[in-house]
Amino acid sequence: MSSVGQAVGGIIGAVAGFILGVRRTALRPDELLTAIIVPESDALDASSFLKLGARRYLVISIVMAATGLRVRDGRVVEARIAVGAASPVARRLPLLEERLRGKPADASLALFVAADAFADLSPIDDLRAEAEYRRDAAATLVRRALAACLADLSRREDA
Repeated sequence: MSSVGQAVGGIIGAVAGFILGVRRTALRPDELLTAIIVPESDALDASSFLKLGARRYLVISIVMAATGLRVRDGRVVEARIAVGAASPVARRLPLLEERLRGKPADASLALFVAADAFADLSPIDDLRAEAEYRRDAAATLVRRALAACLADLSRREDA
């Protein structure tokens, strides 16, 4: 949630509708962002963030992926997956999140990471990478991030 102060009054709304693109927000000239409110939620059991860039020290990414899993009795009960630098704003992948629900929390999760889950992304061609490469790299990073979540869960069970 974001809190936007106006000359008179204020607005509270979802961040998804606030960030419109690169250096673009829904703020009007008479508005000022006064707070970002992050609602409390149940903690995920494991999460991972991976970034692909031309050089380790460059801030600008070719693509990035974040995954989070909640697992009960060896099955995924919740998955959160987002991809950045493959659209004007970072995007969640609800189709893939739903597809993973109820699946065994094991290496077979990678099999459910299919191209159709990335169809809503709108990557660009630029000097760092072509659009199709970004889309393929996003799928690879999501698979690797899911594997990292599973490895983290496994380490915790072994401890």
